[in-house]
Amino acid sequence: MLPDLMGRGWRQLSREWQRRRLRDPALAFLYESAPPQEWVSIDCETTGLDRRRDEIISIGAVRIVGDRLMTSEALSLLVRPSRAISADSVRVHRLRERDVAQGLAPEEAMHRLLRFIGARPLVGYYLEFDVAMLERILLPMAGVPLPQERIEVSALYHDFKFRQLRGHEQDRNIDLRFDTLMHDLGLPRRDAHDALNDAVMAGLAFVKLRHLVGLPG
Repeated sequence: MLPDLMGRGWRQLSREWQRRRLRDPALAFLYESAPPQEWVSIDCETTGLDRRRDEIISIGAVRIVGDRLMTSEALSLLVRPSRAISADSVRVHRLRERDVAQGLAPEEAMHRLLRFIGARPLVGYYLEFDVAMLERILLPMAGVPLPQERIEVSALYHDFKFRQLRGHEQDRNIDLRFDTLMHDLGLPRRDAHDALNDAVMAGLAFVKLRHLVGLPG
């Protein structure tokens, strides 16, 4: 209990420090209390996989309320990059430069996304990459990183499989690929590498896994 209390205390101090450094007072809502039993599943498509050089070209986000994905209220944004999209990336997400030429400026897309998320915890698959790409836009604007709690779907799945396989040799080699995860959980697939589709699928996996691993609401 003591380490958990210390961890919560440190997170609260960190959030307060960030809030004081916030450059834009209009973003103070990010530090409010999150609505209970609500999360936001997010995904980004990018010009490539280099966190320092590549850019976001599309963002998908869907709110989760209890066990429901609010798909009718989902957010889907195209973002106009300042650099060319590599041929390898086009083959993955099928977004060409002409497809995103009329997209939003990155800062406007970020403002829309933040208003959609609010203070809700973030859910995603390989969420660390998406957050890193989003923070490249946010940090110059706000002076602070994203303050929301983050929940990695692959980590929840690993915990679930580890409990199933405890004591067996297989638990050292749990397959965390997204296709494997969705198939094993018996969840429907959508066309992958579309930001909104990927956000919805990650959200479905989260809803099922949070019950399987007993994640507190």
